[in-house]
Amino acid sequence: MGLVLAVYGKGGIGKSTVSANLSAALAQEGASVLQIGCDPKHDSTFPLTGMLQNTVIDTLSMVNFHHEEVEYEDIIKKGFGGVDTVESGGPPAGSGCGGYVVGETVKLLKEFGVYSRYDVILFDVLGDVVCGGFSAPLNYADMAFIVATNDFDSIFAANRLCIAVEEKSTKCKVKLAGIIANKVDEEYGGGTALLEKFANRVQTTIATKIPYHDLIRRSRLAGKTLFQMEGEGKEQCTKPYQTLARKILNNELDLRVPKPMGEREIFDTISGWM
Repeated sequence: MGLVLAVYGKGGIGKSTVSANLSAALAQEGASVLQIGCDPKHDSTFPLTGMLQNTVIDTLSMVNFHHEEVEYEDIIKKGFGGVDTVESGGPPAGSGCGGYVVGETVKLLKEFGVYSRYDVILFDVLGDVVCGGFSAPLNYADMAFIVATNDFDSIFAANRLCIAVEEKSTKCKVKLAGIIANKVDEEYGGGTALLEKFANRVQTTIATKIPYHDLIRRSRLAGKTLFQMEGEGKEQCTKPYQTLARKILNNELDLRVPKPMGEREIFDTISGWM
């Protein structure tokens, strides 16, 4: 089985952009990579493919949900750098459980024998509600990353995700590989002071820092990875991904079971950091 990563984070935090660029960086280091988008919005792989690809649900609906009529090639699309991509999809808004769809996608991919085909499999997972379905990738993951920014709501969500990783680690091999600090703007006070304190408190590390830069916004609009973009700041924006990719492939990360706070405790703790 290849190395399995699970990337989580609060909704809107930028985790899909982070995931796509990390997948691209891993591929540029020579790894065969599969990125699996686990969000009903099915936009995780957009920067890699430049399009909203058909989802597992789309494909299953065309054969009246007869799994045996679906081949792996029916749900996969090749993106930038040779990264293979899959989107689980989900029901229309307000009409069903997206977590159930993710859980079923994870099982279907297991039936296809996907977990032995790649050097790295990266799950990009909706992280606000860690229900059974959305936590399913943790059953297979070697390591989890939490994408977060230097603010209360993001850290509160990160703590809940630490709880999920801690719980899963009692039965599965998954460990927390650290926090990916996103939208870091040291010049205007948007640094990582709160994230550093939180990481220390829950006994993890800051795995890398992604800068706040307009090139990242433009890359997302263009449906491209940062490696495909041109302009000022490209090296600044791509270097954190390249460094993290090498650490992942060379087994240089500090994998730990986190020690999260209780939900009332985190309110009291963070307020004391202000």
